[in-house]
Amino acid sequence: MKRLHIALSTDKVEETVQDYSARLNCKPCAHVSGEYALWRTDSLNLSIRNDSKCKPGTLRHLGWEDPNATAFTQDKDVNGIVWERFNAKQQAEEINNAWSNASYQVD
Repeated sequence: MKRLHIALSTDKVEETVQDYSARLNCKPCAHVSGEYALWRTDSLNLSIRNDSKCKPGTLRHLGWEDPNATAFTQDKDVNGIVWERFNAKQQAEEINNAWSNASYQVD
């Protein structure tokens, strides 16, 4: 099943983790203190990141976590929004490459 991926920028990672964990009724499956968090529910793949290239509180990109994706791909829609397509293992590799202390493994 595909999961909609939403990636947001924040400069308040820990506060956002608390807020979104309550909203989604689950804790993040990956969390790098002060830097990043990821929630995966049945229908949603939501990440937050402290990203100096993006204004806090803005959309970084959208996409699909798709178990049939054979490669990590990216394109832009007619509005200039970046859309990514990836499988869960590819996302885990990206997280672990960005933060060596993440040690994130897909369930």
